[in-house]
Amino acid sequence: MNAIAIPEKGRHRAVIEGVTPQVDTGRHPIKRIVGESVVVEADIFADGRDLLSAVVKHRPQKTAEWSETPMELLPNDRWRGRFVVTEPGRYGYTIEAWVDHFKSWRQDLQKKLEVQKDVSLEIVSGAKFIEAAAGRATAPDAERLRDWAAELRTGNCATGSSMVERALNETMAGLMERYSDRRFATTWENELSVMVEPERAQFSAWYEMFPRSFATEPGKHGTFKDCEAQLPRSAGMGFDVLYLPPIHPIGKSFRKGKNNHPVCEPDEPGSPWGIGAAEGGHKSIHPELGTLEDFRRFVQRVGDHGLELALDIAFQCSPDHPYVKEHPEWFSHRPDGSIQYAENPPKKYQDIFPFDFECEDWWSLWQELKSIFEFWIEQGVGIFRVDNPHTKTFAFWEWCVDELKRRDPGLIFLSEAFTRPKVMYHLAKMGFTQSYNYFPWRNGKDELTDYFTELAGGPLADFFYPNLWPNTPDILPRYLQDGGRAAFIVRLVLAATLGASYGIYGPAFELCENTPRDPDGEEYLNSEKYEIRRWDLRSPQSLEKLIGQVNRIRRENPALQCNRRLKFHPVDNEQLLAYTKSTEDGTDTILTVVNLDPHHRHYGWLELPLEEFQLESRRTYQMHDLLTDARYLWRGPRNYVELDPGKMPAHIFRLRRHVRTERDFDYFM
Repeated sequence: MNAIAIPEKGRHRAVIEGVTPQVDTGRHPIKRIVGESVVVEADIFADGRDLLSAVVKHRPQKTAEWSETPMELLPNDRWRGRFVVTEPGRYGYTIEAWVDHFKSWRQDLQKKLEVQKDVSLEIVSGAKFIEAAAGRATAPDAERLRDWAAELRTGNCATGSSMVERALNETMAGLMERYSDRRFATTWENELSVMVEPERAQFSAWYEMFPRSFATEPGKHGTFKDCEAQLPRSAGMGFDVLYLPPIHPIGKSFRKGKNNHPVCEPDEPGSPWGIGAAEGGHKSIHPELGTLEDFRRFVQRVGDHGLELALDIAFQCSPDHPYVKEHPEWFSHRPDGSIQYAENPPKKYQDIFPFDFECEDWWSLWQELKSIFEFWIEQGVGIFRVDNPHTKTFAFWEWCVDELKRRDPGLIFLSEAFTRPKVMYHLAKMGFTQSYNYFPWRNGKDELTDYFTELAGGPLADFFYPNLWPNTPDILPRYLQDGGRAAFIVRLVLAATLGASYGIYGPAFELCENTPRDPDGEEYLNSEKYEIRRWDLRSPQSLEKLIGQVNRIRRENPALQCNRRLKFHPVDNEQLLAYTKSTEDGTDTILTVVNLDPHHRHYGWLELPLEEFQLESRRTYQMHDLLTDARYLWRGPRNYVELDPGKMPAHIFRLRRHVRTERDFDYFM
């Protein structure tokens, strides 16, 4: 007969279940921003009537020593604790819980006192818990605990208090909590992790520009020095990040011509994403843009204007890229021995060779691709927009991004993955800081409400940070094609207020360019991807001032700097969308109302849950429109709104509560 093994932790009575937040049972880290709280919850219980204690244990993963914060008991055996993350990088966290015999003794003592039962023996019996705690304590706490235990045992209360008062002393109870008996504590089986990102990872406004289109002379190819002249304008509009498409030499073989024509004229510049030529590859600069020294100077000048530079990383090669000759084993080959170009049937990209991540020499390929990031980091770049990461193996990204962030946890990676939801979200779990998403195609009230409710709350909010782009060089949505200037304003306001991070494909958006190449397509006519453009930035059609105003509103209102705490509100008109964002402490609340129809005036009655905003139904409150500076006095939960797209298709209201001072002076704050 086989002996029954004695459980190793047979006296560990606390049970810990349902720990949140965690991503895929702890396989991947959650994400938070420097300065944010991580709120940890769990179901914690034990057999019998004994009370429990629990703590959240947390530490930067580079540190061996744990810090602790106590957890509080919520209804139904749910517990909650929190800690604040203070620096970029990975943190670990877990939960420890135990049966707290001292707390149980104290509770029983109080219950017996309520029914006027003699508790003299109970008071004496509590001394054993206090003496044990004294053995775990450090001086002088140990001495205080021993004196307290002696008082309870002898009944000689030196302070003049009654024995009951002394037994229930709150200060001494605090010492007992500090030196609680954890010999049989249960620790959650998995150490969970949180990736702490810099502030820019959550809150940022991006401006995309093609440097070659900003030459001072018509017909010339722009340079980095030319682009320096644009920095005051970009900074003046309130952008945080200046994003450049690939800046590398462009291949000549199969170079695409104007409007993506398969035949390129001799003077046409080709697509910047056709990377690599005789002058070099991913670690080289297009000679007409300038030198590496010019680039370093440009990075410095970008920083001088309060901006950060984001660089496009596209892991693909033109047929002329040095990698093609030096490492043909990194590419797939067709039966005739030629290298397989990129395809997305029926589309063909003969000017691009994708890497083969399943090749025999995959490890050398991985190391070389990582070194591309490392090269540009050495030049001062800390933000990268990664082209089509969903077409490269997930394992590479998990390894590469983790390696890079271990050295510099302040790096930011934007995933350009317009792909299936599960793939998009998995890339975020692999380490990408932000992601493009389906915003360009979410136009109706219901689809906007459903999509952003999903992104702003629930499991996605723990690891997926959306970056909203109303247009890109590849995407001119039908809404912008058909809606005129008002449509661009609508999408600007939505992008800037629904998300904490957003971006625009610069001059094309601010000048409201909306002509498609094909009637049923989303490609721009005369796309800047394939030719050098000359932009009339002084056009009366320009949205430059409005963009600057919207970005200023974002910077001045912390409610708009986070993706959480987004809530939609009923309006009895399907063309009017209303939503609020608030800070955690409720001191800043922004209500945005948008007319989704760029052609017609719409009005309706909007309902707000006054109690959530600490408003009294019988008192007025002020709605200050930060776009027009108009102020409206509202009363009660239901109020009238009207928006004419010919004037302004949106309100961005700051809620100002009614306050009465001691001198009976009314004002709004």
